[in-house]
Amino acid sequence: MTYSGVTAVFTPASNLSYSTTYIATITTGAEDIDGNALAAEYVWSFTTGAAPDTTAPTVIFTGAFDGETGLPINRNATVTFSEPMAPATLNSPATNFTLRETVSGNPVAGVVTYAGNIATFNPNSDLLFLTEYTSTVTTGATDLAGNALVGGLRPNPWSWTTGAAPDIIAPTVTLTNPADLDIDVAINSTVNATFSEEMMNTSISTATFTVQESGPPLGPILDGTVNYSPITDIATFTPQTGLTAATEYTATITTGAEDLAGNALVAGAVPNPWTFTTGTVLVPTAVPLGLAGTFGTFGGSAGMTNQGTLTVINGDIGTIATGATSVTGFHDTEGDIFTETGSNIGEVNGTIYTCTHSTTGPTSAGVNAAYCALATQARLDAETAYLQLALMPSDGPLPGNLAGLTINPGVYTNATSVMIQDGLPGPAGDLTLDALGDANAVFVFQIGSTLTVGGPGAAFPRSIILAGGAQAKNVFWQVGTAATINAGGGGTMVGTIISNSGGVSFSTAGNVALVTLEGRALSLVASVTMVNTVINVPAP
Repeated sequence: MTYSGVTAVFTPASNLSYSTTYIATITTGAEDIDGNALAAEYVWSFTTGAAPDTTAPTVIFTGAFDGETGLPINRNATVTFSEPMAPATLNSPATNFTLRETVSGNPVAGVVTYAGNIATFNPNSDLLFLTEYTSTVTTGATDLAGNALVGGLRPNPWSWTTGAAPDIIAPTVTLTNPADLDIDVAINSTVNATFSEEMMNTSISTATFTVQESGPPLGPILDGTVNYSPITDIATFTPQTGLTAATEYTATITTGAEDLAGNALVAGAVPNPWTFTTGTVLVPTAVPLGLAGTFGTFGGSAGMTNQGTLTVINGDIGTIATGATSVTGFHDTEGDIFTETGSNIGEVNGTIYTCTHSTTGPTSAGVNAAYCALATQARLDAETAYLQLALMPSDGPLPGNLAGLTINPGVYTNATSVMIQDGLPGPAGDLTLDALGDANAVFVFQIGSTLTVGGPGAAFPRSIILAGGAQAKNVFWQVGTAATINAGGGGTMVGTIISNSGGVSFSTAGNVALVTLEGRALSLVASVTMVNTVINVPAP
């Protein structure tokens, strides 16, 4: 057991068993620095998967963007990872997250802390005015399974330039969900607050963000967990046992919450504390994907094909197809290569699970029975998720063309086909999914036949824009037949696509412009084909 900052890590002496449920407990013997015991014993359980974790972590967000200018000299530097990291590889005195003056190369002295998938570099003193700095996270940073960091959504290293003054502007709360005085709030809701700027994640906790029954007098503070995302600037309080029906609650964020420069939270236009009253209903929650959750793509019973040299899958891929050429143009971290040529190379930052053998590598001698069994179960889990999505009660009809629209959370249905495509004449633009400040908001699209994103030409790619705290992991496309994503190349698709009978295709042979999917492409029957495609499996 190791402890640093606010994070305790239990490292088993040997690997855990596959597909096994474990119970973890923190007893009241745990005390804070003043000797106060933990208020109550904390117990949780988790279940291991059917295979080891071979997917390497990536950088998905940096507090300062590469090339950004005018940043405060008293601001900490932050980086967010795609999955939980090993704290010992990031917390000081580790040297895997560094800050240097770009031109001189002089290192900046400081302290690195890690919590909640976020590493923070806190310089020992203010930085220099109007000076460019370079932040770097090395491959010495690993996830909890020991996989080293690889390239991801954000440049690493990344450089940024300070401005001419320190940051003295205090943060405020700009949006809450539920909003102040809301009624009929679902009893399985989380409580969310959006801030005006990036906050110090360690200052957003159950000590500074509380929810309790309204008074007078106020009821006991609810047990729960608090998470903060610098990507959306949203803090989320998740009650441990849900909310009580027909009850008024008060949520409060104290001045203990601070921005990256140490400025304390102040009052803003949005009430804080704020109150809301529950009803009796439940809102849709994300559909569990089981073993299919780690897959960036799954080629059903037909297989997967990649063309081009720019394809990267940050996750696993798989199929239950048995043909010798059912997987072409991919290689994985285990050393398996499936029919790659000089012009068709797809990097799988995870494992390829199939019921066939590779061209070169560990499974070239024959089928790996364990891999085939895992792929078979993953397909069954994807099919279960598809049926659950199809049976969810609809909140309303889904238009045939979603181009240029903004859609709020809910379950939407179209019995035929749906496209996100500029019409001539007709709607134009990208589709925006607005979570209205609810970081757990779920979007489900039930489509009876085909889904088509973007036009056939390279000039007409379409994308999905996430707003108001919407997250890719909470977007689901249940597609009756085939999904075609930006056949002309380019654009960004979002969400988990589960296709029943027609498969999923990305781009078209010869296109170089990358198509990006923040999500998963899971086909139950037909193949998944891609050309120069990047797929990023969302963090849980």
